[in-house]
Amino acid sequence: QVQLVESGGGLVQPGGPLRLSCATSGSIFSIDAMGWYRQAPGKQRDLVAIISSGGRTKYADSVKGRFTISRDNAKNTVDLQMNGLKDEDTAIYYCNVWIRTVDYWGQGTQVTVSS
Repeated sequence: QVQLVESGGGLVQPGGPLRLSCATSGSIFSIDAMGWYRQAPGKQRDLVAIISSGGRTKYADSVKGRFTISRDNAKNTVDLQMNGLKDEDTAIYYCNVWIRTVDYWGQGTQVTVSS
């Protein structure tokens, strides 16, 4: 069994930074892709950023240039550095990892951007 725990969410003013972290635990041999998704009220869950085991990254157009995803393969963690936050970034952010053909989700962490 694999568990994911997100941390770092909270309330931040527009333009401010926030860093999310996702820690994994359980029976993990190696993790393939790691990513962050978000879901705003009344909307579907969308990809924010994803990083492969080799470090290749992909971002949603709406966050390019503002967010940076990174991972520590030794610790099996993935972070999301968010800068220049906007009101529309308000959502629950979920960590997601792929291990072979199975993906796992965290419980989510709330990010609220408001003045």
